[in-house]
Amino acid sequence: MATQHRHTIVIVGGGSAGIATASSLLKRSPMLDIAIVEPKSEHYYQPGWTMVGGGVFRAPVTMRAMKDVMPKGVEWLKTAVKSFDPDNNAVMLEDGAILFYELLIVAPGIKLDWGRIAGLEATLGRHGVTSNYRYDLAPYTWQLVQQTKSGRAIFTQPPMPIKCAGAPQKAMYLSCDEWRDRGVLGDIDVEFHNAGPSLFGVADYVPALMEYVEKYGIGLNFTSNLVAVDGEAKQATFATANGEVTKDFEMIHVVPPQVAPDFLRDSPLAAESGFVEVDDFTLRHKRYANVFGLGDAGSMGNAKTAAAARKQAPIVAVNALSVLAGGEPVAAYDGYGSCPLTVEKGKIVLAEFGYGGKLLPTFPKWMIDGTRPRRLSWLLKSEILPWVYWNGMLKGHEWLVKPDTPVAS
Repeated sequence: MATQHRHTIVIVGGGSAGIATASSLLKRSPMLDIAIVEPKSEHYYQPGWTMVGGGVFRAPVTMRAMKDVMPKGVEWLKTAVKSFDPDNNAVMLEDGAILFYELLIVAPGIKLDWGRIAGLEATLGRHGVTSNYRYDLAPYTWQLVQQTKSGRAIFTQPPMPIKCAGAPQKAMYLSCDEWRDRGVLGDIDVEFHNAGPSLFGVADYVPALMEYVEKYGIGLNFTSNLVAVDGEAKQATFATANGEVTKDFEMIHVVPPQVAPDFLRDSPLAAESGFVEVDDFTLRHKRYANVFGLGDAGSMGNAKTAAAARKQAPIVAVNALSVLAGGEPVAAYDGYGSCPLTVEKGKIVLAEFGYGGKLLPTFPKWMIDGTRPRRLSWLLKSEILPWVYWNGMLKGHEWLVKPDTPVAS
């Protein structure tokens, strides 16, 4: 007979969204019975990988042992989810156990689908092919930037949705800044290939970004989607409106296509997109009243960023506790996400926006004008936000993101 576990709340995923939600729940109800399902032994501060690829951070500062960030009082089930049975309030685990819950929170993140690009997996980390979307590859990005003195440098962005939609071009700007400082930028043909139709999805930030595109002499290629990489031949093939185009490269920074995890995509909880089907505002499942979803795995129309998860976690905590008490969700998410666009070492365009592209700045314009490159924004990205992540977000401190509506009594 299969092993059975029973918990009041089950959280699937020990990433930023899952850990932050558990901590926010425990801040409000310290004796709550919570289990987190997470197979990985390491926890990563993924926004830091852009800085690793730009030579600003060293990779180890972005990683900690999972056991060190797991909230005290939570039972950690170090295994993976096999499938969901929401009609019976059950989760089937890869180790054969069945996990029953009163309330389920789904936050397993997003799947990086490297295999969708032909030849990519065989050459990653070699032959000038790199990506800041993996912990072990971000240092190789910096190595390539230091080595490259001429030839073509290609930076790619796949179709949406992806996590941190600004990260593909952040890698490009930091690389160009380094090449400019070394006096070799004029000898390097820099190209940005975006499967989408524009540089950035929120128009208010495009003028500042275009200034850097022109400053660095970057060639923009829209509706150009990477479909194949031949590392040994140093060639990349793109699908465009005019057919396939193959380009030689000296180095290429690849951002993989991204989809919902298989066990979620194939489950009753999935929307047509494959992500957990939740209300955009309450983050409660549209068909199962005792299920919530957040983070990169959610079907919401927000930008998939760590800042979004930081805003969502306390909202899910408040709403989940209200539902457990027999009530309805009491707090609403406005779609907030943040993308600090590193346009050069020492300056960042701080994009903060919500649903519909509405600007949602944290700070007044006189302090930080997010639509312009600012040194204060760089300080925020390089010094303050990593500290807030490890010491605030993951520990249930809700600075600047605490829901206005308290738990209904």
